[in-house]
Amino acid sequence: MTENDDEGRGRRGRGRSDREGRGRRGGWQVADLPPADDAGAWFRGRLPDGWFSEVDVRVDREEITVVGTLSEEQAAGADGAEAEGRISRFRADTKAERIEIALEAQGRYQRKVSWGVRLGETEALFTHVSAPVMTRLRQPERQVLDTLVDAGVARSRSDALAWSVRLVGQHAEEWLGQLRGAMAEVDKLRGEGPSL
Repeated sequence: MTENDDEGRGRRGRGRSDREGRGRRGGWQVADLPPADDAGAWFRGRLPDGWFSEVDVRVDREEITVVGTLSEEQAAGADGAEAEGRISRFRADTKAERIEIALEAQGRYQRKVSWGVRLGETEALFTHVSAPVMTRLRQPERQVLDTLVDAGVARSRSDALAWSVRLVGQHAEEWLGQLRGAMAEVDKLRGEGPSL
């Protein structure tokens, strides 16, 4: 098993519709997924003491990304190539245990687990999911993507679309955070409501 196969793939299938009380809209792709609201707490409780001084856990439909900050004593005086070396050593030393934890999390949450480490100003993702996303674009939107490709900003329409999404995310982070908070509140209220 390679590290990129740390946790395998989650099971997907057709499930109950939202009308049957399974959270917000999203279609069959998310209908069978168990909630992962407690993933941050679960990982903080499951990770060995001493690995990280801080843990950031991000969850979406396909992936749980765990990025840990190495302790202050590990960061002391490490920058540039030395930080990269310490991150590489941590990656090698913890691989077997990270695979074991990821397999447990995959069984619990039905999502692939990706790992990363932060040391001072240096951050490295060891694994990550690159999920295909189907979208339909009209000619004006396709022309924007083609302009980015023709100008050498992106290698393909797919790269141009990913670049555009990252750019929007950077410039609209506060608004997106408010939107996520509002959606979480709606999910909470929906869960407390009467079932049909």
